[in-house]
Amino acid sequence: MAKQTNLNLRSYTFYQVFPRQHSTKQNFEGIVDDLDRIKALGVDVIYLLPIHPIGKKARKGTKGSPYSIVDYYQVHEDLGTTEDFKNFVSKAHQEGLKVMIDIVFNHTSRDSKLVFEKPEWFYKNQQGEFANRVGDWSDITDLDFKHREVWNYLIDVLKYWSAMVDGFRCDVAPLLPIDFWIEARKACEKVNPELIWLTESVHPGFIKYLRDMGYECSSDSEMYQAFDICYDYDIFDYMDDYLKDPKKLSKWLEEIQRQEVIYPKNYVKLRSFENHDQKRLRSKVRDQDHFMQMIALNFFLKGSAFIYAGMEHQVDHTPSLFEDDLVPWQSEHSIEAYMKRLIALKKQPIFIDGIFNIHHKEGVAVLSYTYQHQFLIGIFNLENESEVQVPLIDGIYTNFIDESDIEVKHGKMKLNGTPIIIDTLKEHIT
Repeated sequence: MAKQTNLNLRSYTFYQVFPRQHSTKQNFEGIVDDLDRIKALGVDVIYLLPIHPIGKKARKGTKGSPYSIVDYYQVHEDLGTTEDFKNFVSKAHQEGLKVMIDIVFNHTSRDSKLVFEKPEWFYKNQQGEFANRVGDWSDITDLDFKHREVWNYLIDVLKYWSAMVDGFRCDVAPLLPIDFWIEARKACEKVNPELIWLTESVHPGFIKYLRDMGYECSSDSEMYQAFDICYDYDIFDYMDDYLKDPKKLSKWLEEIQRQEVIYPKNYVKLRSFENHDQKRLRSKVRDQDHFMQMIALNFFLKGSAFIYAGMEHQVDHTPSLFEDDLVPWQSEHSIEAYMKRLIALKKQPIFIDGIFNIHHKEGVAVLSYTYQHQFLIGIFNLENESEVQVPLIDGIYTNFIDESDIEVKHGKMKLNGTPIIIDTLKEHIT
């Protein structure tokens, strides 16, 4: 793990914005208009999908993917100018919010500035044609990191944006050499030592697929050499398996617990139950009670919390990457007050330095943190159980979620559809 990683990141909440889909204005100004609401949630960081011009050659859909980039130094004209972007960052900073941008260095669009100016910097297939290593990404072509000039150019790009933003989310970063990222981080820290480095670390199956094809692809453990935070794609499939089959809850929780020993002690995971590449969580859960249990569990897990804009209104539609497809905001379904409470809880030091444990995995997830004299326990009734054994002495406790009284009798508590979080003292542990 990067030694300089700030463990306070475990208490952060990240808010992902797809600028083209976020508002009817479809630009930076539309996000500025929403800053007061986002700030009121209590989030720490706004993370934007790529903001650069989008390629036209082999474009997918009518609008194209923001991950098919023409020029790393430019801002997409539909979003505004570079000055408009700087204004957005300035306004976010005034609200106490940090801003991260998406960095996409594995590939460019097939009509990018670099394709024309530096064609020798790109990966070619056996026929000598521009190509990419992953067949489905037909609108892009891969850079070839065997060329030192590619490293120099892209590090300069990062240094340029380092002076404006507070961090980078790096797209499919494990496909690039880990030594590139280590060097890039050192260079950028001379410009901005407070940068947050988040890697979109990839699914284990994808790592093996690329390695079997003869390519390099780093595991999460390797990515922690350069990055502060890794995605939780290493266990994402276990969550999906659980959502399809309740009997698989324990396997998902076991994999979460296993992260405690397979990663560095100061590891930080991004707890992302949905994002622009995945279906909305609301579309995958059983009902609203199930959704609320999952949301509370998301914030309780060890690591940074993550909201994809719209989640706070229970949106179940995932915006298209390739078309105009605005987030269907639905304030009548807002759970903003609920999220605000969970985000505030997440700020407690116990989430940063506490000892994390999982006590129960069948039907009900029972998790806890212990720190100094404090004991924080979360009980998430994911499968409509009526009661559960808990490691608390008998007595009456207060549920942080709704201030209701919770009785523990003979080491058990009754359950309903509401998550239970109890903040108590270590002396109450059995």
